[in-house]
Amino acid sequence: MTCRVFDMRRKEVINIRNGMRLGCVNDVEIDTETANILSLVVYGRLRFFGLFGREEDQIIPWNRITVIGSDTILVDCDLPVLPERRSLFSHKKKETGKKSLY
Repeated sequence: MTCRVFDMRRKEVINIRNGMRLGCVNDVEIDTETANILSLVVYGRLRFFGLFGREEDQIIPWNRITVIGSDTILVDCDLPVLPERRSLFSHKKKETGKKSLY
């Protein structure tokens, strides 16, 4: 199977160590002297709709890629675990101490 860089940008990157979705490939680092691919770059998530910038980009060394599939790229690396995204519309139900009949 052959794959172009353009096609890689549509693939999701998943870390097999924790099963976390890292995002899609946004860029590729290439050594121009040796013509070797060095790493994949996944841009950091936006902070509050991009008003507060982005989180740090994740650089995945090429030798840490285990599988390049048709839809996903599986990697095996020690990346920091990012906190889960919170929804603007999710809220917790307040406990009032009263018991409900239902």
